[in-house]
Amino acid sequence: MHIDHAARGSMRRAGITAVASCLPEREVTSRQLQERITAASKLPLPARMLERVTGIASRRAVADGEYASTLAVRAARIALDRAGLAPYDVDLLVFASATRDMVEPATAHIVQAELGSRAHALDVTNACNSFVNGIDTARAMILAGRARRALVVTGETPSRAVRHEPSGSDQLRDGFAGYTFGDAGAAVVLEAVERGGILDVDTETHSEHWAVGGIFGGGSRHPRGDEHTYFHGDGGELREVFEKVGTSVLDRMRQRTGLAWSDFRHILVHQVTMPYLERFVELTGVPRDRLVVTVPELGNMASATLGVQLDRVHDALQTGDRVLFVGLGGGVSIMTIVWEKA
Repeated sequence: MHIDHAARGSMRRAGITAVASCLPEREVTSRQLQERITAASKLPLPARMLERVTGIASRRAVADGEYASTLAVRAARIALDRAGLAPYDVDLLVFASATRDMVEPATAHIVQAELGSRAHALDVTNACNSFVNGIDTARAMILAGRARRALVVTGETPSRAVRHEPSGSDQLRDGFAGYTFGDAGAAVVLEAVERGGILDVDTETHSEHWAVGGIFGGGSRHPRGDEHTYFHGDGGELREVFEKVGTSVLDRMRQRTGLAWSDFRHILVHQVTMPYLERFVELTGVPRDRLVVTVPELGNMASATLGVQLDRVHDALQTGDRVLFVGLGGGVSIMTIVWEKA
């Protein structure tokens, strides 16, 4: 069920004090992606099928020689610069991402080596909720006195798990959710604040659905074999699970905090496809004018989605403005964070 709700009653507060994001230069349109799939598979796909089904016109993809850590480092440098900090001013570095450079060591060390910092470094991974989990982990360590200033970064490269050459309609269907993926990086700086900050945190987890979708290679179950490096999943089943359990966390948050949708300047929601986002609005009643819609031009950026959205609106936020983060991740987990700009 839910967690500590941002340590209610505590005089200490942790907040986000700088934000940045990074997008690869290479753009891949849905038309280009579908042409590649059609050429490889010889399947007679309807014209503009990918774009019509997903609502995604384009996404970004890393080039050769670019990795998850590459995007994380780029975003981290921008965030540190905006905060007026040097890398050695950070004493906690969390790489929080669904994708990473390798199984071992933690990608946080690769990021840290590039930055030149000497912080306590670790990875946090929980599918598309990785970045919000990383923010909450850093918040908890700051409140516990274990860290003074934290840098949380993500570098998502799910495009590397896309099956571009399906052998037939079954493989196309099994990997279809992968065709929504786009690559991106994001970073935030967290530190103690006098007012505002992270006001409320809640989670709900339904782990019985862990097998609905994922990239199952690289661990002890499937240590080798290219087949397990592609994303497999049933997008329809995953959507059904979120529809059944996703609204309860939002209902609890609103009841507990007394906040209405109109109390949030922006509501950042993990975005998989446009039809799914429209269904989310229908089920929750979230006003569309509070959303930061990124999926049509950038696709499903895994855990970097909320970081990219926050970066797009951060400069226009005023002291006291509240932002709601709504994370949806395979596994299955749902997470909310209420943040107020100090």
